[in-house]
Amino acid sequence: MSARGTKSKVLIVDDTDLNIDILVEALGDRYDLYTALDGELALEMVKTTPPDIILLDVVMPGMSGYDVCMKLKANPETADIPVIFLTAMTDINDKARGFELGAVDYMVKPFAILEVQARLDVHLSLLNAKKALKQQNELLEIKVKERTQELAVTQGVIIEAMASLAETRDQETGDHVMRTRFYVQLLAVQLASHPRFSKYLAGVDPDDLGTAATLHDIGKVGVPDHILLKPGRLTPEEFEEVKKHTLYGHNILSKLVKRLPNNEFLKLADEISWTHHEKWNGTGYPRGLKGDDIPIPGRLMAVADVYDAIISPRVYKGPMSSPEAMDFILSQAGTHFDPDVATAFVELSETFQFVAEQLNEDALEDMAFEKGSVAP
Repeated sequence: MSARGTKSKVLIVDDTDLNIDILVEALGDRYDLYTALDGELALEMVKTTPPDIILLDVVMPGMSGYDVCMKLKANPETADIPVIFLTAMTDINDKARGFELGAVDYMVKPFAILEVQARLDVHLSLLNAKKALKQQNELLEIKVKERTQELAVTQGVIIEAMASLAETRDQETGDHVMRTRFYVQLLAVQLASHPRFSKYLAGVDPDDLGTAATLHDIGKVGVPDHILLKPGRLTPEEFEEVKKHTLYGHNILSKLVKRLPNNEFLKLADEISWTHHEKWNGTGYPRGLKGDDIPIPGRLMAVADVYDAIISPRVYKGPMSSPEAMDFILSQAGTHFDPDVATAFVELSETFQFVAEQLNEDALEDMAFEKGSVAP
């Protein structure tokens, strides 16, 4: 019987009517039986009405039982149907061949009906157990996917909350964080096929890079209000205090990395926070890294950060136009910026301008960029 209480379907394949009659008489009350007198007909019946299990004779005119079994096991749709050979062939090599072809059992004629019933019940019970396990695994996979999605949403909310820490103290910082998220993502997509960046970017999701970029100024929570919110230019001493935000950010995020050493997202966020003010020629801060010693995420963030800063108005300066910003970025290629990242920025200048002009927090939630495209 099946797990649901309905009769299991058993296909009997034998070229002798008497053998079929005996099996039908003995098994008809226990199983849903149907029969075939040759291998070709058996294969056709399996296509239209797949059985739960097959009792298969070996020696038949035309296609042998071995041939039928081979065809069943070669077809992914029928490979899992259990086959029990019922045959007069008693040689051990014949039995071995049957098992090699994928049969689950091999019974020799003349057979005892009680033995046939017992073996059928055992193999059908195993089959039902496998089906139940498969269903459990499928349900578990669905639950895992749901849980993974839930964790991803939770992570996103936590990241947004962390990024908003800086925003609560400076609204300009909040808008800047949202814009630079998309700038970094766009640069990653643009550089994905570049020989200097392809190997690294092949293992990084542009969405993750963009999300990690939202935490680049998290360290500003450690900068005193009278400096961070000063309505004018900073003194050299005050600027030295502001520069420490890269160290504060690194202190925050590196502690999380130590607790979750396999979390690649946190590593990205830490690299960006710590290195986005380093310069290609080694004159940046906080460590004075130079050239390729600057992590790629930090190099992408450097261009995104400076571009957004110079096109944004401040109490102590007016905004640059987008063409002026493009010229400035180019002028700093090889000194402040990785030259290839600066080139990618120029190639994306119209898209960057679109993001800047269309920006508001509600609009950004609806914006999406395909991995293979940089078009808005």
